Amino acid sequence: MPVTAKLSLKFYEKLGEDVTNELVEWFNQVDATYRADLRELNELNFARFDAKLEQRIAEVKAEVRQVEASLQEEVGERFRSLETRMEVGFASLRADMVKWLFGMWVTLLGAMVALTKLG
Repeated sequence: MPVTAKLSLKFYEKLGEDVTNELVEWFNQVDATYRADLRELNELNFARFDAKLEQRIAEVKAEVRQVEASLQEEVGERFRSLETRMEVGFASLRADMVKWLFGMWVTLLGAMVALTKLG
């Protein structure tokens, strides 16, 4: 939206209406040129900013993926470690249960033998 420049009455009196109108027109052309240049410069700067932003977003995404992979690996290792410890614990528990069952079986067998000899 161009802004039309207007000059004071003294310009019109000293230079005349034609010269003053030409001067106003020239100012408006210069203003339009500067506005177009500024718009173009802003668009170029925005394009550069957008490109840098996209690059940085890509870098952050790559870092996040790397951290995610590292965390998945660490969680997997911990899960495997926990699984191994649980297997060892269950094996130990089974061995203890077999010992107790064998002990109870021997005790019951001994009691039955004693009862049959008494009776």
